[in-house]
Amino acid sequence: MDLRWGSLAAAVALAAPSPVVAQRIAEFGVQATALAANPGSVVGGVYGALRTSSRTRISVGAGVGAALGETVVRGELLAHFLLNPTRRRGMAPYVAGGVAVESGPVGEGYLVMTLGLESRPGARSGWFVEAGVGGGARVAVGYRYRHLPPGWPF
Repeated sequence: MDLRWGSLAAAVALAAPSPVVAQRIAEFGVQATALAANPGSVVGGVYGALRTSSRTRISVGAGVGAALGETVVRGELLAHFLLNPTRRRGMAPYVAGGVAVESGPVGEGYLVMTLGLESRPGARSGWFVEAGVGGGARVAVGYRYRHLPPGWPF
């Protein structure tokens, strides 16, 4: 019986969020991505991210669009490095790199490298614009909402 209660207490302790997890910033939003390639494509979709530290973020994007009159589905997994993550006014640059997969007329995987500019990265929301490569010349625009922990920035 004592072993069962001890196991339950250990499971609760492991399942409870640690202070570090509670201080992470979660982001979600919408984005549109245009690719100048042969064939070019335009994709609109959703975005989600988790800031793994004050200057880094891991994002996932998924969207549906068109190329040559066919449906295209694109997914991206990117790691970001933020140059000024606590800025609450104005704009701040970042760099990102990762991978993308796209179905459609070509249906391939790509490496993605991009430079970005976002408004108010330390505030609850802001727009962004990116330019880079990843299946052709890549431009993305969108809007991000952020769940900030109490007392941000620390």
